[in-house]
Amino acid sequence: MNWILFEEESSAAFLPLTFTRPIYDLRLGIDKISEKWSAFLNAPLHFHTRSHLTSLFGNLPEVSDEVWINGSVIPDASLAEAIRWLNPGTALYSTGGVLLSARTHLSNREPRYLTPQVFEGLEVLTYQSEVVVLQDLSDIFRLNGAMIRADFPRITKGRMSAMLEDKHTIVYKPEQVFIEPGVKIRAAILNAEDGPIYIGAGAEIQEGAIVHGAHALLEKSVVNMGAKLRGDSTIGPYCKVGGEVSNSVLHSYSNKGHDGFLGNSVIGSWCNLGADTNNSNLKNNYASVKLWHYPTKRFRDTGLMFCGLIMGDHSKCGINTMFNTGTVVGVGCNVFGDGFPRNVIPDFSWGGASGFTTHALPKVFETAEKVMERRGLQLDDANRNMLEWVFQETVTPKT
Repeated sequence: MNWILFEEESSAAFLPLTFTRPIYDLRLGIDKISEKWSAFLNAPLHFHTRSHLTSLFGNLPEVSDEVWINGSVIPDASLAEAIRWLNPGTALYSTGGVLLSARTHLSNREPRYLTPQVFEGLEVLTYQSEVVVLQDLSDIFRLNGAMIRADFPRITKGRMSAMLEDKHTIVYKPEQVFIEPGVKIRAAILNAEDGPIYIGAGAEIQEGAIVHGAHALLEKSVVNMGAKLRGDSTIGPYCKVGGEVSNSVLHSYSNKGHDGFLGNSVIGSWCNLGADTNNSNLKNNYASVKLWHYPTKRFRDTGLMFCGLIMGDHSKCGINTMFNTGTVVGVGCNVFGDGFPRNVIPDFSWGGASGFTTHALPKVFETAEKVMERRGLQLDDANRNMLEWVFQETVTPKT
C-alpha cells in the first residue's frame, strides 16, 4: 500500500504560501502536516502536487494499490486508523462532504490540483467523527495553539527531555517543557502553565527572553536577548526572533530578530522583518478583519477580531515598516519606506506606501543567493525554476 498526499482546488485559498509549497508542507503546531500523517500512519509518504513543484516535492510511485489523502486534512489517531482500513474502491468523506481519502489507482496523474470528480464511481463512506480541514489562511495561526497541544504528547511520548542545566533560568510547570539535545538556554523564563513548550535540537534562548506556552521553537532557531514570545506560536527551523511575537507561525529560515510586534500572523520561508517592524492585529473599531483571497481576487471577511500579517516566501521589509491589520504580502517582495503600505502587496513588488514597481526576478535571485549562502545553502535550479514559474504566473501580463 502506498500513501499519497494530494492537493484539492481549495488549497489555492492558501496562496501566496502555497505558491512555493504544497498545502501539506505547511507547518501547523510543532511539525508539518505531511510529518503528522507520516507519524500517524507509521509509514513513508508519496506526494502529488502541481507541475511547478514536482521537482521539489513530487515522488509518485507506479503501483496499483494507492491510498490518496487530502493534504488539507489534519490527522489524528482515529482518522488514520479509519483510512488504514479502507477497502479498495472506497472513498471516505467527512459529514460535511469533504473528501478525506480514497483507495484507488488513478491512471491520470497530471500534476495539478485534484477535484473530487477524479474519485467518482467509488463506494462512498462517511467518517462520523469530527475532523479538522484547513479552509482559510487564518486557520494556520488560529489553530496553531491547539495543534501544539495535540502534537506535544505524540512527539514526546516515551522520551526523556534533556536536562536544563542553567541555574538562572526559571521554569514554570517543567513537566510541560521538552528540550531536545544540544539546546542552550541562559537566564530565561519558560512558562508552560497555559500550554506545553517544545524546544528543538540545537536551539538557543538568550538572556532575558520570556517564552510562554503553548510554544514550539524548532531546531537551530535562536531567540534573541529580551524577546517576549507569547503563547500559541511556532518558530520554524533555523529562524531568529526578537521583540514580541504572539500567536504566529514562522516557517524555516526566516528572521524577525529585533524589537517590534508580530501577532496573529504567518510568515513564509526566507523572509526578513527589519528592525522595529510592527503589524497591527486588531482594528481600531474592533471590527472583524478582511483578508485578501487569491482565488476570487477580492477581500473576504475572516470573521476574526485578531488577524495580522501573511507574508510569502523570499519577501523582506525594511526598518520601521508598519503593516496594517490583515495585510497579505506576496512572494519575492521588498517593502520599505514610511507610512502603511496597502493591505495586499502583489507578488514580486518593490516599494512601499508611496507605490510599488516590479521586483525584477534577477534581483530576487541575487538576494536569495546571498541569504542562502549565509546559511550554507545554495539556490538550486529546482528552486529557481519554481520561483520563475510563480513570477510568470503572477507578474507577466496574460494575453
